[in-house]
Amino acid sequence: MNPRILIVDDEAPARQRLKTLLSDITEQCPTLVVGEAENAMLALEQIGSLHPDIVLLDVQMPGMNGIELAQHLAQHQLNMRPPAIIFVTAYDEFAVKAFEVHALDYLMKPVRANRLVDAIGRACEKAGSEPHLPPTIAADAGNSRRRHFSVLERGRILLIPVSDVLFLKAEQKYVTLHTIQREYLLEESLTSIELELSELLVRVHRNALVARAAINGVERAVQVVDADGGQEKVSESWQVIVTGCAERLPISRRQWPVIKALVRV
Repeated sequence: MNPRILIVDDEAPARQRLKTLLSDITEQCPTLVVGEAENAMLALEQIGSLHPDIVLLDVQMPGMNGIELAQHLAQHQLNMRPPAIIFVTAYDEFAVKAFEVHALDYLMKPVRANRLVDAIGRACEKAGSEPHLPPTIAADAGNSRRRHFSVLERGRILLIPVSDVLFLKAEQKYVTLHTIQREYLLEESLTSIELELSELLVRVHRNALVARAAINGVERAVQVVDADGGQEKVSESWQVIVTGCAERLPISRRQWPVIKALVRV
C-alpha cells in the first residue's frame, strides 16, 4: 500500500511544489497525498481524521510552529502508529530541535528529489520493521516553552492555550487543568509542568499550581476541628482566590511566604 502523505506548509506555492515533486518521483516512490494544511491547528485536525503515514512539515508557520506540533503528536497516540515526521524547511537552525521531537528527517528547501525519495523510503522501512512503541517527548525541546497543553479526548487532540489556564491540580494519577470554561485531564506530572512553566505558574500546595496572572488575592479559612477531650478547636489557614473561579485552593505553610509576597498581604 502506498504511504499516505499530509503536506503542512503555510505557503500555497510550497505545498504545490511538494505535490509536483511527489508526482515526479511516483515511479520510484509511489505515494498518496491525502491532504494539505496551511497551519498546525488545521494539521492536527487532519491528522486525527485522515491518519497519514507521513507528514511533510514546515517549521516556521504563523501561530504554532512545526516543532510544537511535533511535540504534541509525540505525546499522544491518535491511531495504531503515529505518523512519521519529515521536516521540510528553509531554515537549518532548527535541525537539533527537530530530532529532539523524533523527526525522521530534516530536508532543506528547495528539496532534491533523491533526498525526498530516501526520506520516504526510510519512513516506510521503519513502519514495516519496528514494533509500535509509545513515543517519548523531550520535556523542553530546545529550551522552547510550550504555548499549549494538549489533551487526547475522544480520539482527537485538543489544544488549550497556556494563557487560558487558571490552575492545575493533581488528582490520583491524573492532573486536572482548569480554565474558565471547563476542566481537562492531563497525563503529565505537576513537577514537570512546574519546571517548564515556573514563570507563569506558581505552586500553592503540593497538589496544585496556579497561574500567577489568575491570583486575585487570598482569604482566611476557618475550620472547626475536634481536639483532645472532645472540645472544639478552631484552625485557621489561607486560601488563594482565583479569578473567574468559585473554588478556593488551600495554601500550604511551606508555600505561604511565596504567595504572600505575590499578593502583598
